[in-house]
Amino acid sequence: MDSLDRIDREILALLQRDGRLTGAEVGRRVGLSQPAAAARIQRLEKAGVITGYRAVVDPAALGLPLHAVIRLRTTHTLLPRALECASRTPEVVSTLRVTGEDCLICEVRCARTGRLEEVVDALARYGPVTTSLVLHAYPPKSLTEAADRSR
Repeated sequence: MDSLDRIDREILALLQRDGRLTGAEVGRRVGLSQPAAAARIQRLEKAGVITGYRAVVDPAALGLPLHAVIRLRTTHTLLPRALECASRTPEVVSTLRVTGEDCLICEVRCARTGRLEEVVDALARYGPVTTSLVLHAYPPKSLTEAADRSR
């Protein structure tokens, strides 16, 4: 989608904060009728700007109180196997391939330290790892705000 106007950006900001808002409520907040707001939302979905809606779940409520970040430095040859290991490990909830000294950054949620140790050991088969426990995670910022500030 080539250009998003101010109203599109406002709609995106609202839906990033609360994806369950109705078309009527979105319209009210941005000054559009319900049909006009729904049409814009549908256009943003069809254009691939909005890629989905999700429930945000508290991992601790699911029995996963440990939050860690594992950084892995590996070789180009071992990278596909490391990615496969990360993808088949349920506790690895996100994986980023990055530049710099490390190759992968894995976000991990575990029920207990013994399981975290197993996950670290599994990834360490592919190269040196550095593990950090997360003390606090702050809410993500709106991507539309980031895009606006980057211009």
